[in-house]
Amino acid sequence: MPRLTIITITYNAEKFLERTLLSVQKALHGFDPDQLEYLIIDGRSKDNTLAIASRFGFITKTISEPDKGLYDAMNKGLAKATGDYVWFLNAGDEVYDSLVLVQLFTALKKDADIYYSDAMFVREDGSEVGLRSRYTPHALSQYIKWQDFSTGMKICHQAFIVKRKLAPLYDITNLSADIDWEIVCLKKSEKTIFLPCVLCKYLLGGTSVQNHRKSLFDRFRVLRKHFGLIPTVLNHILIFWRSFWFARKNGKYW
Repeated sequence: MPRLTIITITYNAEKFLERTLLSVQKALHGFDPDQLEYLIIDGRSKDNTLAIASRFGFITKTISEPDKGLYDAMNKGLAKATGDYVWFLNAGDEVYDSLVLVQLFTALKKDADIYYSDAMFVREDGSEVGLRSRYTPHALSQYIKWQDFSTGMKICHQAFIVKRKLAPLYDITNLSADIDWEIVCLKKSEKTIFLPCVLCKYLLGGTSVQNHRKSLFDRFRVLRKHFGLIPTVLNHILIFWRSFWFARKNGKYW
């Protein structure tokens, strides 16, 4: 049984997939490949996505079939995963550097339920924007609790690794399902470890950014579910006020 399953969701991702797979290949140099399971869950791409994936021998399995969107594909990945831990790294995102897997697998010996880190934001050309904890109002605590999510998502989804047996399915109707998923995982976790290394490079411009208004309403639904209506209303006043002043000082950050 592999120790870690990395799941990459793709759909017509020929523009960005290679950078993701090259980053994994680099991190695997001199590493025991049996420790890693790598799944490509594709939504029946019509471009060269599958041809690009076929060039990388470390990929364990590629599944290409129609789906109902990103979170439906992620649920398929969870269903197919066999590793002790799961890590979602989507097309365009990258393993931060060649040392990440060595550092991560050393940390996995502590048998925590969740491992997390900061994430480096990057542009389409690969240039770095800055760490998420500095580029957005979401400061990252080294002692995270699910209650910390009352004012928004504190951990980048691609910098969040969880034991597969704790991972719930995603709500495929909600664009902010990743926030709900992380909160549920943290509620179940008995041991959560912050990693001082940066796990990933996160490509700006995902589904929730492309549908920003709906994602905000969906985020409200998620936070109301976990924190109640009145606290969520009050916290959203704080969220918008904080975002306004942060953007005024630092510029647009989404």
